[in-house]
Amino acid sequence: MTARIYPIGIQNFEKLRGDGYVYVDKTSQMYQMVKTGSYYFLSRPRRFGKSLLLSTLKAYFEGKKELFAGLAVERLEKEWNRYPILYLDLNIERYDIPGSLDNILNDTLKQWESIYGSRPSETSFSLRFAGVIRRAHEQTGQRVVILVDEYDKPMLQAIGDEELQKEFRSTLKPFYGALKTMDGSIKFAMLTGVTKFGKVSVFSDLNNLKDISMDGRYIDICGINEQELYSYFEDDIRLLAAAQNMTYDEACAELKECYDGYHFEENTPGIYNPFSLLNTLDKRKFGRYWFETGTPSYLVELLRKHHYDLYRMAHEETNADVLNSVDSTSTNPIPVIYQSGYLTIKGYDKEFGIYHLGFPNREVEEGFVSYLMPFYTDVDKVESPFEIQRFVREIREGDIDAFFRRLQSFFADIPYELTQKREIERHYQNVLFIVFNLIGFYVKAEYHTSEGRVDLVLQTDRFIYVMEFKLDGTAEEALQQIRDKHYADPFLADRRKLFRVGVNFSDQTRNIERWLVE
Repeated sequence: MTARIYPIGIQNFEKLRGDGYVYVDKTSQMYQMVKTGSYYFLSRPRRFGKSLLLSTLKAYFEGKKELFAGLAVERLEKEWNRYPILYLDLNIERYDIPGSLDNILNDTLKQWESIYGSRPSETSFSLRFAGVIRRAHEQTGQRVVILVDEYDKPMLQAIGDEELQKEFRSTLKPFYGALKTMDGSIKFAMLTGVTKFGKVSVFSDLNNLKDISMDGRYIDICGINEQELYSYFEDDIRLLAAAQNMTYDEACAELKECYDGYHFEENTPGIYNPFSLLNTLDKRKFGRYWFETGTPSYLVELLRKHHYDLYRMAHEETNADVLNSVDSTSTNPIPVIYQSGYLTIKGYDKEFGIYHLGFPNREVEEGFVSYLMPFYTDVDKVESPFEIQRFVREIREGDIDAFFRRLQSFFADIPYELTQKREIERHYQNVLFIVFNLIGFYVKAEYHTSEGRVDLVLQTDRFIYVMEFKLDGTAEEALQQIRDKHYADPFLADRRKLFRVGVNFSDQTRNIERWLVE
């Protein structure tokens, strides 16, 4: 069988088609979008194919019919007209200092003006943009197509710097406003990004944009659905299975657990992360490919800044207004976490309009929680996986004392700025969440949180641990609660050795004070 070429990191449609890369045909949805509207916005996580979608639109509006041979749009489109295209790519700059956005806008406008001309009276970015649109329409006789890739990158990179974000807002709001002002000269426009900033931000005046981020007709316009996986990649999955000494069905199940599970609307089939999926099929090895390309530290800073309950993050409930719009001044980190792809829709309460969120798959959950560890403990990034390995080994060997001594070291450096008891308690609970969540990938873990405590059951092939944690109580009280409330009763008939463990965390010492085992 001829080796397949996977489009990993390929964002240019013409290159993809010309060089024979695998392409999952999305052109029927693209055609439907073009024929039923003029202005669109789509948010999707990074590396989900947004840039490739815009590149495909660019080739389509350039009338390059030959690139679409054998694809759905070849049968659908009859005219193949050519339109002037203004393509703005905000991916290529780092927006961490004043003036960085101005530089990219000025350079892009100069390129357009070298083709369509300029006027001295057009002094601002918005006037220059509007002028280019007008002249492109007049000079070509065709209305203009405008494509903006990662429109929100400046806003996201400045999310922790209100002054810089204010500067970017004041620049982008009138700049994008030209889309509304120059409506008569625009054929089609699409903006993509990771997030949608609302309220007083850049989108507040763009009420002509159709947001298809949660539109069921376009849910899988980026990403790969299950039908596409089996239609396009069945032979590839068989090769993966052989390389991993798995059956075909086992490989399919592992792909689903690791990379499926993104839901961008309620009650829709899951979408596979295309970047991780293609890397896995190419390397014939499972890995955290999407996650390892980089997690923005501002996400963790948002969680820490607001002393967010990490257990709640994985079981969050919210509504469509929160999911659809990031408010740059909000104290709620969940919209950014969701729109960045680290949480997804897991359920929906139609009566109350409430969305239930959670991690989409194992890659994201294990990767994100592992990434959090160095921010909440004194363990560095390199040592994190080894520490979890040691925890798991101690649990499997029944060495409870070694386990808790290691856990004590995780609390040895609680941030000095945490002075309120509630903040210290939340930090304590978050560390426990991280440790037990990661242990749960290797031993069976069941736990729930409520205010002031964490209850935990760990199960291995030899041992069962029923644990109760107290805050400013005593280990004796924790152990007595296990007895009084019969937490261990479901396991009394089990052949494995049962441990009841009571643990107390002291606010005064900011650490695990004592544990008792019976």
